[in-house]
Amino acid sequence: MAEHLLLVEDDARLAEMLQDYLGQAGFRVTAAASGADALQRLATAHYQAMVLDLMLPDMDGLDVCRRVRSRSDLPVLMLTARGEPMDRIVGLELGADDYLPKPFEPRELLARLRSIMRRRGGAAPEQLLRFGRLEIDRDARALYVDGELRSLTSYQFALLVALATHSGRVLSRDSLMDLLKGEHIEAFDRSIDVHISRIRALIEDDPKRPRRIITVRGAGYVFARAQD
Repeated sequence: MAEHLLLVEDDARLAEMLQDYLGQAGFRVTAAASGADALQRLATAHYQAMVLDLMLPDMDGLDVCRRVRSRSDLPVLMLTARGEPMDRIVGLELGADDYLPKPFEPRELLARLRSIMRRRGGAAPEQLLRFGRLEIDRDARALYVDGELRSLTSYQFALLVALATHSGRVLSRDSLMDLLKGEHIEAFDRSIDVHISRIRALIEDDPKRPRRIITVRGAGYVFARAQD
């Protein structure tokens, strides 16, 4: 089931953009345009995290954060256009988990949001595979590069997980097909080469000179644990 987020933001255009972006990243997003609306929604539904703007039309976002923290340990990511460091310090002292100054890149918001959710008991560590800029969430069947969701087919995701969970080991095509039993397998094992090319296009800086999924001529493929 998709994790449910509460987005508290009175800028309608920004709220709509973030709803679309976070929705594409696999979250279910409910938006609130005021502090009172946010508190009412928090009282009537369960959320896994809240993205909270500090500049709200009816009350200070810091007050919303204070009330939330007095009753729950809901992960809170603050958004602020204020330039004063003290606002950020007060927010963190009130219990916010992190803050992000406006303007910001949506993928940074996503990366910070996922980070605080993990710290507060989100996805189980064993379900997360991290390799530098690359994060594979096996539970959500999601791939992130620099915090940005990348789209894979179910077969490609299973293939990537098989390689990543055996990082540092050379896997032949036969070994990969054995690991992928239960997945939809194409008629010819050469299809693995095609799928690996597509995975490389999503995770490599230069797919023609891969540094993460490396071909070992005559043997198969190896997923590199680290890169130079």
